[in-house]
Amino acid sequence: MLRVPRALLHLSRPYQWAKNPVVIALPAVVLHRGTAQTALAVLWATALFALASIAVYVLNDILDRERDRLNPSKSHRPLASGELSPGAAWTYLAAVCAALAAGVALASLERAWPVLVYLALNLAYSYRLKHISLVDAFVVAVGFVLRAVQGYLALGAGPSSWLLLTVLTGCLLLALGKRRRELLDVGGEHRPALAGYSVQFIDYLTLISATLSAVTLGIHLTAAPDESPEATALVFLTLGTSVFAVFRYLQLLLVDGGGADPVRTLFRDRLMVGCGIVWTGVFTLLS
Repeated sequence: MLRVPRALLHLSRPYQWAKNPVVIALPAVVLHRGTAQTALAVLWATALFALASIAVYVLNDILDRERDRLNPSKSHRPLASGELSPGAAWTYLAAVCAALAAGVALASLERAWPVLVYLALNLAYSYRLKHISLVDAFVVAVGFVLRAVQGYLALGAGPSSWLLLTVLTGCLLLALGKRRRELLDVGGEHRPALAGYSVQFIDYLTLISATLSAVTLGIHLTAAPDESPEATALVFLTLGTSVFAVFRYLQLLLVDGGGADPVRTLFRDRLMVGCGIVWTGVFTLLS
C-alpha cells in the first residue's frame, strides 16, 4: 500500500528542498527583515520553488531513467530501478504542475515570474541544454539566481547585482564539483555533456568560481558606506568565514572525494554547517 507513495516521495527528493529556503531567504537576511510578514513572503516563495523543483526532478527522472541505470549512485531511483512506472510519474507530474499553477494564480505575474522562467529554463535543460558542456552547469546556477530574485520580489525589494553574482559563482562551484565527481565515478557514458569536460578542466573552473564567489561577496559587503570599527570587524569575520567555507568545500571535493551530491556534502559536514551558522548570525548583525 505504501510502496507507491514512498516511491513518489523519493522521486520528489525531499532532502533537496533545503536549498530553496536557504537561497530564497538570503535577501531577507541581507536586508535585515525579520517580521512575520517577511516570514510569510519567504514561505510563499519557497513553496512555489519547491513545487517547481519537484516538477523538474520528476521530468528529469522520467527522461533520464535509462541513463540513470548506468550510474551506480542513481540506479536506485524509483524510475531507474523499476519501483515506479513512467505512467505513475507522469500523473504525479501533472498534479504537481496543477498545484504550482494554482499557487502562481494567487499572486501576480509581476511577483511570480522567476519561478516561471525557472520552469521554462529547466524544460529546455531537460530536453537539450543538459547535454551541452558548460551550458549545463550555468543553467543549474542560474536556477539559484532566480530563487534569490524571487526572494527579493517577495519582499518588494530591488536585488543586489553583486549578491546575485555571488550566488551564481558559488552555485557554479557546486555544479562543477558534482560533474567532477560524476566524471571520476562513471566517466561520460550516462551524461553526454561530460564529454566536454576533463578533471583538469573542471579543477581550473572550480578554482575560478571559488575565487569569483569570494570576490563578489567581498564587494557586496564593502559597498556599504559604514566604516565604523564594528562594521569593519563584522565584514572581516563574514568574509573570513566565507573563504574558509570555500576552502573546506574544495578540500571535500579534491581531497576527500566528495561533491557527488552538493546538498549532502554541505549539510552533513560539521565544519560547513558551523560556517553556515556563524555566517548567518554575523551577516544578520552586519545588515
